[in-house]
Amino acid sequence: MFKGVFAKYITTFMMLILLSFSFLIVIIAAIIGNSSQKTKATMMETAATSSAAYLEAQLKDGEGGTLAERIAADGADAEAVLSVAASHSDDVTAVLADSNGKILFAVGSDREEIGAEDTIPKTLMDPLCRGETVSRKHQLSGVFESDHFVWAVPIWGEDGTVAGTVLICSSTMLQADLLKEIVQAIVLSSLWVLIAALIAVYFISERVIGPLREISRAAKSFASGKFDVRVPVRGSDEVAELAVAFNNMAESMNNYDTMRNTFMSNVSHDLRTPMTSIAGFVDGILDGVIPPEKYDHYLRIVSEEVKRLSRLVASLLDLSRIQAGERKFTMAPFDICEMGRQILLSFEQKLNDKHLDVSFDCYEDHLTAVADRDAIYQIFYNLCDNGVKFASEGGTFRIAIRKLKNKKILVSVYNDGQGIADADLPYVFERFYKSDKSRGLNKSGVGLGLFIAKTIVDAHGEQIWVDSEYGKSCCFNFTLSGE
Repeated sequence: MFKGVFAKYITTFMMLILLSFSFLIVIIAAIIGNSSQKTKATMMETAATSSAAYLEAQLKDGEGGTLAERIAADGADAEAVLSVAASHSDDVTAVLADSNGKILFAVGSDREEIGAEDTIPKTLMDPLCRGETVSRKHQLSGVFESDHFVWAVPIWGEDGTVAGTVLICSSTMLQADLLKEIVQAIVLSSLWVLIAALIAVYFISERVIGPLREISRAAKSFASGKFDVRVPVRGSDEVAELAVAFNNMAESMNNYDTMRNTFMSNVSHDLRTPMTSIAGFVDGILDGVIPPEKYDHYLRIVSEEVKRLSRLVASLLDLSRIQAGERKFTMAPFDICEMGRQILLSFEQKLNDKHLDVSFDCYEDHLTAVADRDAIYQIFYNLCDNGVKFASEGGTFRIAIRKLKNKKILVSVYNDGQGIADADLPYVFERFYKSDKSRGLNKSGVGLGLFIAKTIVDAHGEQIWVDSEYGKSCCFNFTLSGE
């Protein structure tokens, strides 16, 4: 039942609302209870005091006699006064007793519980006979069956002694009807709020859960090898950001799958082509098809093809080591300008063959970089090899090394040429990626050099990027830490 997001969400939300309204009922009940008790106490005090004052006046204006005798002779006025006192609430009983505690008469809700011979307990009459006013919760043993809240005021006679007492008794100090109505109103309101919240939560959660369901379905499609599924993006909230991130991941997976297939095709081609050449030339020599005077020529071709295979295997092994984290980098200072000169000299023949206009710009004779020398040499050489390979015949090839702020060194390798298309720029550092799909320009590469270069630069905590104007030029840049 609680496995779904909607069930958990709505259950939690409903529980919060119910707890909130329950807490509200408790608070309101407490407030009403306190207010009710204060109001009831004030009413009982007023009723008892005013009734006692009236009866005192009647005793003083009369012809004498005890309170019991006066009530026996004419108790209509006293009964009327007490009836008014008891009419303030449905649970109030007004009792008139003499100085001995004998009940003369009673009016109000619980008068039927009072017997003809019932008396007020001595524990209550003693302080009243001393002229004290009593206000407390008392059982009034032998009078009522349950505890009552009592407000008792003594009645003074003409001789200055206590002639009797007026007791205003209430079975409860709460305004039960008002509290009941308020609780009913809160419960009814909470039901409407729960219904409205249920509807609102359904639509809100559906807006969240709907895209999640679509993402789940798309993920299942990915698991089955279908990477062309995309999730619709609605709005600009966090769920929409998740959908955008998912689509970006799907696009990367699709590109990765494409690059993987391309890589397999390239590797197969790069393995099959030299092996076919080697096998053909070796068989030609063994079968005597190739004359002895041509052996040197074809053996040199076989040697080049073997070197080509060696480079491919070395790249694959290097990639495997990097991915496994087995390649460790030793940071040490070295002269990056001198490394650039050595690499440039190693390309002398290729530069001359393409008649390139070469420039080497090092803003200082010596710049010390702190990095793994062999790894940086591999990057630098790879970028220069690509630059020469893709440079236009008779174009410009330039190496620039300069110092930046914060002890950084910027190395740039520039060449005139076809450059890289805007659509290919985001992927040039991806593994297996080759922008030259026809393999007409780059016949020996397998799309691993730039990926390896970026991995090495990232491991050094530096940056590598490319600036290209398609059809005109291309420039690869990377930074190093200097001394």
